[in-house]
Amino acid sequence: MPEHGTSVWSDLAQVEFSQGFLQAGPYRTRYLHAGDESKPVLLFLHGITGHAEAYVRNLAAHAEHFSVWAIDFIGHGYSTKPDHPLEIPHYVDQVTEVLDALGAETAHLSGESLGGWVTARYAIDHPDRVDKIVLNTMGGTMANPKVMERLYTLSMEAAKDPSWERVKARLEWLMADPSMVTDDLVRTRQAIFQQPGWLKACQMNMALQDMEIRKRNMLSDDDLRAIQTEALVIWTTKDPSGPVDEGRRIASLLPNGRLEVIENCGHWPQYEDTETFNRIHLDFLLGR
Repeated sequence: MPEHGTSVWSDLAQVEFSQGFLQAGPYRTRYLHAGDESKPVLLFLHGITGHAEAYVRNLAAHAEHFSVWAIDFIGHGYSTKPDHPLEIPHYVDQVTEVLDALGAETAHLSGESLGGWVTARYAIDHPDRVDKIVLNTMGGTMANPKVMERLYTLSMEAAKDPSWERVKARLEWLMADPSMVTDDLVRTRQAIFQQPGWLKACQMNMALQDMEIRKRNMLSDDDLRAIQTEALVIWTTKDPSGPVDEGRRIASLLPNGRLEVIENCGHWPQYEDTETFNRIHLDFLLGR
């Protein structure tokens, strides 16, 4: 269980970091950044309806070795919110624009859920721009109607009525232990959901929960076999989106992939078991 009073600020209190906006092509992209910009770039990519704060507990450890950027996807957080349904190629384009704006020819990409889906597609479409990739409880390989409906309902209810209870319920879906959803985390996301125009933005970023749209964006087995870069698949024993067997299957299809399983976590292992995640993640990225 988290310590009493845990907050996003206490997670960042001893981290030298910056928060701001990057004009990445047409996309005003909000970011959290830590680490010397002369070091290799590591891009953290969050999940659906998420935001950069998903990685506040990971910035310090990774900033010792990388120039770390946790961004808000378009249609999410405080970044640009396009007025059209958001599909995977739109997020892929944003990542390219972000790397170009940073002057980074290549980067390590680490994505959770939607972020993992985008990371995998990016490695397929732009293999020359990725170093290593991490696919953390990734989306894009399954289309379970019950999971999709649950995620859609929780997200849209919170968008229509961003009350404390509905935002908290959406966050609790992510966690194996609901007590990990602190008041501060609820308030952080509630402020995002209370933005003018968030309901429309949520409708746009929920497009991938529509079966027809999802199917044309999904990653096939052949897509995964085409990823040549070194890849780490992280799965958890209590992930609400799918079983460990799916993580094992994904890793087996990747030519240079391997699987690590984190016990007793849900969809946010980087937040729920930060120590284990950081160790596994850094060992992979640093080749230890």
